[in-house]
Amino acid sequence: MEHTLEMIFTNAAGRRVTKRVTNARADVTGPEVKQAMDSIVNTNIFTSTGGDLVGQASARLVTRDVLELEL
Repeated sequence: MEHTLEMIFTNAAGRRVTKRVTNARADVTGPEVKQAMDSIVNTNIFTSTGGDLVGQASARLVTRDVLELEL
């Protein structure tokens, strides 16, 4: 099973920007993600077409189950 962490931020233009982390831990917690998102916003390491990331909107852990079929 594959897990992708999606962190959704707001930028200076008020639009949403999604940053994805593939192969995320299945047991990641909300406080851990909040701390990471705070760090990303405070260090200003990402930008977007609408300007710097200025806040947090939401986060989610997406699970994908892929079954390879033998042909």
